[in-house]
Amino acid sequence: MQGFQFIFPYQVRVSDINYLGHVANSAVLNIFQDARIAYLAKLGPFSELDLGGYGLILPEAHAFFHGEMFLGDQLQVGIRGGGLRRSSFLLLYRIERDGQLMAEGETPVVCFDYEARKARRIPEQFRQALSRFEGL
Repeated sequence: MQGFQFIFPYQVRVSDINYLGHVANSAVLNIFQDARIAYLAKLGPFSELDLGGYGLILPEAHAFFHGEMFLGDQLQVGIRGGGLRRSSFLLLYRIERDGQLMAEGETPVVCFDYEARKARRIPEQFRQALSRFEGL
């Protein structure tokens, strides 16, 4: 998967399928989240709750569909980070089945202090890990 250093394997589950028999729109956001959790762990001791002192929050999410996905499909989910700013960055996703694009998307991510209930500067430890991994 060109342009993506991190690939997350995913098999479509029964809970991902809607009444029309293919992957539901909402399930794609859950697939993005599963990939995001694995990606953050790959970058270091990071999680959605701890980017080095603060958590993260997603103010919006975008998904674009290019093909149907079905129960049991073996998917490859590419995820990459970029667009580093003071308190936010962007995550890009690409879902393929057998090398064919099925869906893609993006989520702006904001570093968030859940105790103070406000955005914070991205911790330097996370900023360095993301820059090093992605070559930013």
